[in-house]
Amino acid sequence: MTFTTLAEMTAHHAATAPDKCALVFEGRRRSYAALHDDVLRCVAALRAAGVQPGDRVGWLGLNHPDFVTVMNACFRLGAVLVAINARLVAREIAYILADAGIGLLISEQQFLAVASEAQAAAGVETIVLIDAAHAGRPAFADWIAAHAPDAAAHPGQPDDIALQLYTSGTTGFPKGALLSHRSLLGTIEKGSLTGEDWSRWDEADVALVAMPLFHIGGTGWALHALEAGATMVILPRPDIAGIVDAIAHERITKMFAVPAVLAAILAHLEAAPADLSSLTELLYGASPIPLDVLRRAMAAFPNAGFIQCYGATETCGTVVYLPPYDHDVAGNARMLGCGKPFPGNAIRILDDAGNEAPTGQIGEVAIRSVSVMSGYHGNPEASAKAVQDGWYRTGDAGFVDSDGYLTLFDRVKDMIVSGGENIYPAEVENALHEHPNVADCAVIGVPDERWGEAVKAIIVRKGDITADAIIAFARQHIAGYKVPKSVDFIDVLPRNPSGKILKKDLRAPYWPKDGRQVG
Repeated sequence: MTFTTLAEMTAHHAATAPDKCALVFEGRRRSYAALHDDVLRCVAALRAAGVQPGDRVGWLGLNHPDFVTVMNACFRLGAVLVAINARLVAREIAYILADAGIGLLISEQQFLAVASEAQAAAGVETIVLIDAAHAGRPAFADWIAAHAPDAAAHPGQPDDIALQLYTSGTTGFPKGALLSHRSLLGTIEKGSLTGEDWSRWDEADVALVAMPLFHIGGTGWALHALEAGATMVILPRPDIAGIVDAIAHERITKMFAVPAVLAAILAHLEAAPADLSSLTELLYGASPIPLDVLRRAMAAFPNAGFIQCYGATETCGTVVYLPPYDHDVAGNARMLGCGKPFPGNAIRILDDAGNEAPTGQIGEVAIRSVSVMSGYHGNPEASAKAVQDGWYRTGDAGFVDSDGYLTLFDRVKDMIVSGGENIYPAEVENALHEHPNVADCAVIGVPDERWGEAVKAIIVRKGDITADAIIAFARQHIAGYKVPKSVDFIDVLPRNPSGKILKKDLRAPYWPKDGRQVG
């Protein structure tokens, strides 16, 4: 079945395979017929709450089956789901709520305090909780159950916006990437264009959804399973014991994981071996992976084909892949790179003047794909800078070899990738600059065995302040994963004649000269 919009999926599977298991969560199973019924009731509840086509509906919570319900209801309504990182602090959440213009936010009890604080700052009208009644409204399941199914679907078009996912901001403010039905479906379907066995999905697949659904790596993965009519096993968070247990007992066939999770799985297996033989495809990406971790993971999952993925929120996920046949448990040179673009996608390496660089020369990676975003919400200037003549400027630096394989070398932008989370130093620096005893600061990523990279702050003091005090201050102002893990003090930051901080010089002592700074 070829879908023209994402709104058609649950109806199709409910009609063709009503009893097929769609969702597994904490031992409870939901068929496609039951899922579609919930979607139609959610459509009715959202309409009754005043949600119209084009309106933004917010989700602030961990992974949960109700996310799938809300997402598909928004597709049918013509509304846009905004999934918010649950690790953010109130002022970060408030910025997103206000920027997106969210009137209705769906959350859960454990985030109610921060959601309420953000609600007051952003003017959100309604909060519905998935696990408790709140402010006169019942819990989500009871709320939608009180409405009769509404099968009327908005006459959506492929270029309508389906999701609005926020990326960390290079200037200190996050930007809402606008992802259309066409772009998301393009990402889902492009794997089949390779003709390779690993890329085929069908209703017999069982997919583990453990990566956060507020990231494209989680949402995009769930959409792959949903499009195929496969079964999704959803975990609230990437709990390592839970992942291993799910693979062993639910007989997972496909999963996506960031390298930090793979490394943690390997450590867990040393103490508690498990049967992981059901897994046939393991996709990984979002941050650098040490070759040793990759080789050991391949040995731990002997029946799985490994596929490295490279992409961005702005490209609806993966556009470049390293297929199983380019992996070797003994290790090889190609495993140090990202792979090649999917058929129909293209990558260019651009020099400083924006011209295409020769083969083997390092420059900025640009991507052309059906999956490229429509732009950033309410930010035409940033949109025009990010997408030029149909090419998305990634801000990553790398080179392409004579076989068309991409290897990343460094970042044009200074983004840090820690445990699969994208962290822009500007956000952290803005928070640190608020401390009265910080005269100047720079934030860099340094190697970390567990997380790939860790955040380090380099501070110029103007008063008495300790590293512990800096870290504690940061924790009050930004999400925990953005907080510096270490702090160094320096008399003056190195700068070029125009005043730009020379972060390459600051990073140099921490990175091996012959090692990659990004993978």
